[in-house]
Amino acid sequence: MITVETKNLTKKIGNEIILKDVNTKFENKKIYGIVGRNGSGKTMFLKSLCGFLTPTSGTVLINQKDIYKEEMFSNNVGISFSNSNYIKDLTGFENLELIANIKKQISKEDIIDALKKVNLLKEKDKKYGKYSLGMKQKLDIAQAIMEKPEILLLDEPFNGLDDESVKLIKKLIIDLKNGGNTIIIATHIKDDIENFCDEVIRFDMGTIVNK
Repeated sequence: MITVETKNLTKKIGNEIILKDVNTKFENKKIYGIVGRNGSGKTMFLKSLCGFLTPTSGTVLINQKDIYKEEMFSNNVGISFSNSNYIKDLTGFENLELIANIKKQISKEDIIDALKKVNLLKEKDKKYGKYSLGMKQKLDIAQAIMEKPEILLLDEPFNGLDDESVKLIKKLIIDLKNGGNTIIIATHIKDDIENFCDEVIRFDMGTIVNK
């Protein structure tokens, strides 16, 4: 069973407290929602779970192992953050292929499968610079799932999606949950996840205000 846990997670930048004594525990086969206004710390919290944001103090544990000491986070965590950087002159498929070549763990067929799951296969040969906001969002989700991670971190995954696409992505997330994934979604729109997640955690000023 995959578990993700934070203990007294704190991050300071200068005199500003970004995260303050955050204690959480996430289990597999569950969808968790992190809700908070812009600037509440939820995105920074997600970044701390995947190694993008080194804590000032506290720990992030995956299966009881400190990811910052053992550097094991990159092998089993899929991430989708808003405003991800892709190359405009490459196609959607070429961008994913470029990312996949870093680890060399998956085939072109795996990339195609991920694109199918987010309903972006028809646009795979279109230049990324011509993608709509919704298409960019789908590509980022495809990138997050294509290497079949055990833990999935999604920042504002429904941003820019139409109603049908939201239904599609929610069904995909549920399927991943049922397959054993641990899924953590951050959003500033409570209605997006209130009746969708197994547990919703509210963030404000860098800390949990209720569960």
